[in-house]
Amino acid sequence: MSYNILYLLLFVLFSCNCSSMSEAQKEGEPPTGRSESLPVECGAAGNQQSCLITGLYPLLAELSSSLQSLKASMDKEQFRRKGTVRAEHNIAFAATLGNKGDVGPFSTNFPLVYEKVFLNAGSCYNTGTGIFTAPVKGVYFFSLSGHNKTSKPMALRLFKNGEPMIIVYNHPLTDAGIRYESLSNSITLMLEKGDQVYVHLLANTWVFDNTDNLTLFTGHLVFPL
Repeated sequence: MSYNILYLLLFVLFSCNCSSMSEAQKEGEPPTGRSESLPVECGAAGNQQSCLITGLYPLLAELSSSLQSLKASMDKEQFRRKGTVRAEHNIAFAATLGNKGDVGPFSTNFPLVYEKVFLNAGSCYNTGTGIFTAPVKGVYFFSLSGHNKTSKPMALRLFKNGEPMIIVYNHPLTDAGIRYESLSNSITLMLEKGDQVYVHLLANTWVFDNTDNLTLFTGHLVFPL
């Protein structure tokens, strides 16, 4: 990150100046036998670098403190954003028609409302209308299944904003006796924020559900875009 680069530059600058100061001290080293320090005169050419270093100390300390504050602020903001992303992108739902028995037939396409909800993370599936609304742009996965008597036609179609996507369909078998069968289908879709996905029972067909939760509609966000 940027503050790491600044730390490196400060380290290099400080190391170079300390080296220069050491050389200056060697040049102005007192004669052998005198251990006390000589007074520093900033006007002298040999002591100009030492004076420069002394003047840089407060600036370096202030800059270091500012960098520490900047790092703490950036870390805090990054943590906040990660938490927000996780919350916004936890999107998944699973629901069935519930203990309805036979549903249909209707003279026109009938919007199915899956009332028995097992999961609705993000509250993007509307339990009153049966419509899933995408909260963010991304790639989503949906699946639907239907259960019905083989003697009756069944047609469940998944729509995206009114456009037909996939269908679960079975042709009736009039000589099959009283038998049931289940069918399923799935699809991955790219959705914009606000796009709607839902399922219709097509006209003149049936679907069946009971406490075994045989007719389902599920979906989840695979990844945001």
